Amino acid sequence: MKIEIVDLEIPEHSNIIVGYSHFIKTVEDLYEIVVTTAPEAKFGIAFSEASGKRLIRYEGNDQTLVDSSIEDVRRIAAGHTFIMILRNAYPINLLNQIKLCQEVGGIFAATANPLKVIVARDTDRAAIIGVMDGSSPVGVESDADKTERREFLRNIGYKK
Repeated sequence: MKIEIVDLEIPEHSNIIVGYSHFIKTVEDLYEIVVTTAPEAKFGIAFSEASGKRLIRYEGNDQTLVDSSIEDVRRIAAGHTFIMILRNAYPINLLNQIKLCQEVGGIFAATANPLKVIVARDTDRAAIIGVMDGSSPVGVESDADKTERREFLRNIGYKK
């Protein structure tokens, strides 16, 4: 077995969700979740089959984001992995609905930060074993940082 770190390319002004799902209908179900939960979103979804034809299945309403999600799934090359790349919506708007999707087994990451995926590879199989999301912390927030955080959340409407 070999361990590899895969850098994902997240287009500018976009967020990415990386998850695990188990069935061919994943891309269509995730498509429906996005258009009914965040109809203003531009997005691309790609899903790698683990058996049968073993194709990368895809959906979306923005070809650049579709192409980017396909390329990231191709880089990871692990069965049953899905990637959703979003603009005009944030993962927080969709995560609960995605987690409730019948075939979704879990979420590895939901971020706009630089993202690396740790992949274990064997002869013709691969698995995501973890992610590196953003950078390591450099300190602990001060009282001023706490005030800034609280004001930011209120300014963007996420807190009253």
